[in-house]
Amino acid sequence: AAAIAVALPAVALLMRAFVRDITASATRYLNVQGTIAGRLAEALGGARTIAAAGTAGRETARILEPLPDLRAEGETMWRVQGGVAARGLLALLLLQVAAVAIAGVELAAGRITPGELVATVQYAGLAAGFGPVLTQVLRLGRARAGARRAAEILGLPAPSHGTEPAPPGPGRLEFRDVAGLGVLDGLDLTVPGGLAVAVVGRSGSGTSELAALAGRLTDPDRGEIRLDGTPLPRLTRAALRREIGYAFARPALFGATVRDAIAFGPARPPEAWLRESARAARADGFVQRLPHGYDTPLADAPMSGGELQRMGLARAFAHTGRVLILDDATSSLDTVTEVEITDAILDRFAGRTRLIIAHRASTAARADLVVWLDGGRARAVGRHAGLWRDPAYRAVFTAEDAGE
Repeated sequence: AAAIAVALPAVALLMRAFVRDITASATRYLNVQGTIAGRLAEALGGARTIAAAGTAGRETARILEPLPDLRAEGETMWRVQGGVAARGLLALLLLQVAAVAIAGVELAAGRITPGELVATVQYAGLAAGFGPVLTQVLRLGRARAGARRAAEILGLPAPSHGTEPAPPGPGRLEFRDVAGLGVLDGLDLTVPGGLAVAVVGRSGSGTSELAALAGRLTDPDRGEIRLDGTPLPRLTRAALRREIGYAFARPALFGATVRDAIAFGPARPPEAWLRESARAARADGFVQRLPHGYDTPLADAPMSGGELQRMGLARAFAHTGRVLILDDATSSLDTVTEVEITDAILDRFAGRTRLIIAHRASTAARADLVVWLDGGRARAVGRHAGLWRDPAYRAVFTAEDAGE
């Protein structure tokens, strides 16, 4: 008992050092593993671009560049595990030797029986059951490393929603001293309700950031955004998503069938409105040509970039509230289709606020109002025809647009 009492604290200290070392090594291993996974995800997302550019070999080398570090960290973990196993085994062997030696001396002196000697050997053997303990401690170290990485995400503040319903109003959006996302800097802007408002600006001017903030896909670092006088964080999640809809440049489709993809949203619209929305987005034609029309499984409905955008627009039209935000949602469409969809946006959805991130002069020209962003702030707000007199405004658009 005395030998065990002396040895076990030493083993406990050894285990503690092992957990510390293996946790640190496993954390570094997971960090390198995450770097490789992130680069691989980027490459898979741009696989067609990589293939067209003929840079597959270069991308493979970039993805696998951290692999030696991953191997080094893996070897470190094995070395730590092997070292602690050897030291722990040595300590427990010495414990057994000490216990059996003391028992032998006691037996020779006649103070214990041979049976008690055998019992001592058995108890010492139980104390030496180090392997299973080491395995569990190794799992503990890896679990702690994984928990540290998860804590980085869990530690981010979760967006909270308020308890207020959407206030009555035409869909007026107000940006008050808004800064955030590394682009916008003290933006003060009022988007009148019920109008089609084009937001234009050079790359990096904050157009997409404004679109994300307008529907609270993210929150600003400073300032406040209001919908008809109510700050967005005060609205319930249901009210926010019901009143503000989005269409994106690269929409993701969800659902079992094409019909489900268009209906995906806070509430399922009636069948007639789903088809009307598809017609407004010029998606009904190619959907009808699919093997089972609207009932075609998404997996059996390959779509081009333009068709995918039209599906995203159909989904946005089907769930339009008082504000519709189009974040470069027609960039993959041909000119004729874009004009037809713009007609639907301007006419069919008149009375709703339409915030259109525009990169073509023709789109800005048809809007009721243009917001010109420059350097994260609203440089000017007015009609396209009036702003067109400014050479700097004309320079926002491409040479082809300028010719229009």
